[in-house]
Amino acid sequence: MRTKPVQCGFRSALAAASLLMATSPVWATEAGFRQFDASAQGRIQEAIHVALFYPTQDSARAIAMGPFTPTVAINGKPDASVKGLLLLTHGTGGTELGHHSLAQALARNGYLVAAMRHPGDNWQDQSLLGVPGGYYFSERPRQASRVIDAILLDPEWTARIKVDAHGPRVGAVGHSAGGYTVLALAGGVPDLARIASHCKTDSNDPIFCSMGRRGTNAATAKISFEGLQDARVRAVAALAPASVMFSAQSLATIGIPATVYAGDKDTFLVPRYHAEWVRQNVAKVAYHAVPNAGHYAFMDTPSMPIPSPDGDLRANPEGLDRSAFQKQLATELNRFFDSALQ
Repeated sequence: MRTKPVQCGFRSALAAASLLMATSPVWATEAGFRQFDASAQGRIQEAIHVALFYPTQDSARAIAMGPFTPTVAINGKPDASVKGLLLLTHGTGGTELGHHSLAQALARNGYLVAAMRHPGDNWQDQSLLGVPGGYYFSERPRQASRVIDAILLDPEWTARIKVDAHGPRVGAVGHSAGGYTVLALAGGVPDLARIASHCKTDSNDPIFCSMGRRGTNAATAKISFEGLQDARVRAVAALAPASVMFSAQSLATIGIPATVYAGDKDTFLVPRYHAEWVRQNVAKVAYHAVPNAGHYAFMDTPSMPIPSPDGDLRANPEGLDRSAFQKQLATELNRFFDSALQ
């Protein structure tokens, strides 16, 4: 006689478990991958090429794409919704695939990641840096905003991006010049006179200064730095950012969540002039000094030698486990954006 209640309880529990499984969200296990182009605007009439990484239930595989090998589901079916849109911007002369491991990790955690290739500042074309008057510093953030425009206007993607009382959930992450780019989107305003002053008085930042002088040549040209801030961007992560050019006053106005990482052995953008300048002036920034990390610790390791002004992109300072660090970085940035955007 006592078996009936037990049997009913078991069946009820089984039914409840089945209902829970049917109604619970299915968490993505892989990163999908698609190509996307934002229309050309501005002085450089070239479409902005974007690699989209997004959550999918389709199977992924390792696919060699030049010197990088992402593990993705090509044209996989996107999940019905994503936590938010994260713009990813590379450094000078970079590529949309140079941070694919980070993009994959963010996508597997539920984000749509738009990894852009900057027209005029990528591995094939670096002409933007030579445009007179500091145009480089105004155009890079404007290109990033145009990518956000294009994705939020695309019906397939905008329907999937979480929206709350403040609008679509949008964040941005950038490395090197990409770090500059996302800080400009957050409200930082460049003052080109700071580059000239810095490079005249400080001789310990030679790689940046050699490039900075190119970007500020013929500075008498009238370049407007008004309107670079993008109010849709609600959180930023700057990895080894170029930032000595920002005015202290503008950095102090940044009020959105921001996190900054710097390698303590970075000789490309020496932290005490760049990342620490952000730390000193942004009131609520989270700052992370990474032991034994050089400038390229934040990039995936290419399969072949790639020279740069600071040596081979594959090289690591002694004591750095680059793969382990990047896994840690991905975990920390997922937590950061989950907290900042939810």
